[in-house]
Amino acid sequence: MTKKEKVAEIIRILEEIYPEVPVPLEHYDPYTLLIAVLLSAQCTDERVNKITPLLFAQADNPYDMIKLSIEEIKQIIRPCGLSPMKSKAIWNLSKIIIEEHDGKVPQNFKDLEALPGVGHKTASVVMSQAFGEPAFPVDTHIHRLMYRWGLSNGKNVEQTEKDAKRLFPKEKWNKLHLQIIFYGREYCPARGFILDKCPITQKFGRKSFINSLNKPNKKKTKK
Repeated sequence: MTKKEKVAEIIRILEEIYPEVPVPLEHYDPYTLLIAVLLSAQCTDERVNKITPLLFAQADNPYDMIKLSIEEIKQIIRPCGLSPMKSKAIWNLSKIIIEEHDGKVPQNFKDLEALPGVGHKTASVVMSQAFGEPAFPVDTHIHRLMYRWGLSNGKNVEQTEKDAKRLFPKEKWNKLHLQIIFYGREYCPARGFILDKCPITQKFGRKSFINSLNKPNKKKTKK
């Protein structure tokens, strides 16, 4: 089977399992999505979705957000972790959006990535999920699965993104990256991985990874 055929089969399997994929982070416009994605750094989507309603009840737009103090924002988002850094980023990016972008989230990578606390992954999520622009945000699930499936070398997320964009059709990027995330959580987790429960890895997985699963754990004995 060629790599092209392998990719086509992976797409078919994912489409069969996840014909519809909701956006994991609850939001209702580009600004609320941007804030939610920023909060999701080193935090679960589930927890973010519990905290954002509390924050957005007080400020769901940049104009109301800068009326809050950084300390007030920090207290609300504390359960998401990294609250000192995230609260400053939220307040400062809101100010920049007002002063430089007429209160609207910029719709291009350059301006998004120039905002405090917004890296390439966050910008990719916003461009994809808020604006419908082709993007392939790579999170830990996608990075892990692309390696396990033998589609990338696992060196870094930048290379993984390049490989994903090279291998998968552009028109499928926005849906596909979500399908892979959902698949990774349900069938191919980082911990507690069971090969028999992961049809894609079982069928197309990297041999070196699969062989490592079959090696017995050698316990060191004390001399």
